[in-house]
Amino acid sequence: MDPDVQYVTMRMKDVSAEPADVGLRPLSARSVVLSLLLGTHPPELPVKDLIRFVEPFGVGGSTLRAALSRMTAAGDLRRTGDGVYGLSDRLLARQSRQDLAVRPRTRAWHGDWEMLVITATGRGPAERADLRTRLTALRLAELREGVWLRPANLTRALPAGLADTAQSYTARPDRPALELAAELWPLTTWSGTARALLARAAEARLPADRFTVFAAAVRHLLTDPVLPPELLPADWPGDELRAAYADYRAEVGGPTARSAG
Repeated sequence: MDPDVQYVTMRMKDVSAEPADVGLRPLSARSVVLSLLLGTHPPELPVKDLIRFVEPFGVGGSTLRAALSRMTAAGDLRRTGDGVYGLSDRLLARQSRQDLAVRPRTRAWHGDWEMLVITATGRGPAERADLRTRLTALRLAELREGVWLRPANLTRALPAGLADTAQSYTARPDRPALELAAELWPLTTWSGTARALLARAAEARLPADRFTVFAAAVRHLLTDPVLPPELLPADWPGDELRAAYADYRAEVGGPTARSAG
């Protein structure tokens, strides 16, 4: 399972997490390289540029080359003949999810909800877990076993592969929309964590510290349900966190300045 998709699933369901738990991860050569490439469009860089951009994070040239070799062997990266490294097809899909997390495509909401009802039977535990992960990554939430929904305010089509597994509908639940949204998503917890990340970002001064905070910010944005404004609590920090991340990308400069996020 893609680590970031697994993270999305865990965070969307974890309604008891403390807001101060901002999910900071220690820096590694792999995490630095992936974050640089995930934020670069097109997602490929020559070794000389990678060396220059990882140095502020305490990653030396020999460490970087070893990491690049391991990541290529693991299928994270592809290498061209002129010494340029780029994301593999699998991680290009992850970049697309990250881009949408930073700049979600929305439309005006008129009260309708997307609803998916799982129709496939006879699936094993692994298949059920994979389907749950895919639906959560689509920002759907499970109302009850086999019934997933969200407000119809996203401009996106559901993957064609879901047609064999689920039937989609447009619905208008009888329950008040505000009440339903508050039940389906841990909005207070999400907001608290976003605020904590913004505070950490404001305090961070060293390049490595800022990098770590904003890497966590991207992971957190992947779990934003992107609800219509009328269903969100007051002072929802989603747009503020996105703007802070965009400012950081501009501040970093170099290849990451070409990022769509």
